[in-house]
Amino acid sequence: MSAPHNYDPSASGRADALPAQPDGLERSVPVDPYRHAESVVIDASAEALYDLVTDIARTGEWSPVCTTCRWRDGTGPRVGAWFVGRNEADGRVWETESQVVVAEPGREFAWLVGGRYVRWGYLIEAQGPHRSRLTESWEFRPAGREMFREKYGQDADERIELRRRQALSGIPATLAAIKRVAEGG
Repeated sequence: MSAPHNYDPSASGRADALPAQPDGLERSVPVDPYRHAESVVIDASAEALYDLVTDIARTGEWSPVCTTCRWRDGTGPRVGAWFVGRNEADGRVWETESQVVVAEPGREFAWLVGGRYVRWGYLIEAQGPHRSRLTESWEFRPAGREMFREKYGQDADERIELRRRQALSGIPATLAAIKRVAEGG
């Protein structure tokens, strides 16, 4: 399988993945503090996983931060579509608008928060007809860090670090929950 759009395993740390942990997750060795990816093997087809992760109305079932999502324009998972997510963490509630940048059925789904600030995505690699590796990736892009500096001033570095920690802890929790949902648990 060729590499999907905009996915660079070496940049995310995936190339240096540690062995699978008891929970089945493969954790990456930190390479860049603003990028992270982890993977899990799930007993589900690539198509079924794609359908699950692109059903954004269900995001609250697996995300520890994003409690609800809805398509802004009602068109569903296609490149250029926008959706709104409601997030709750650390005593704060906020909404974001995100634009889909990759929508390849059975293979990859990715979006940019604010159209340019943070890239989140799911890469799906079929491991057989009913088994797939799901990788969730996160990249806090320079534009996002700059926006935080403008918005939060002297508190920006603290807020950026908070978002980084939320991603590092949220990705394994999200993958474990998606695995549970996909496998019918």
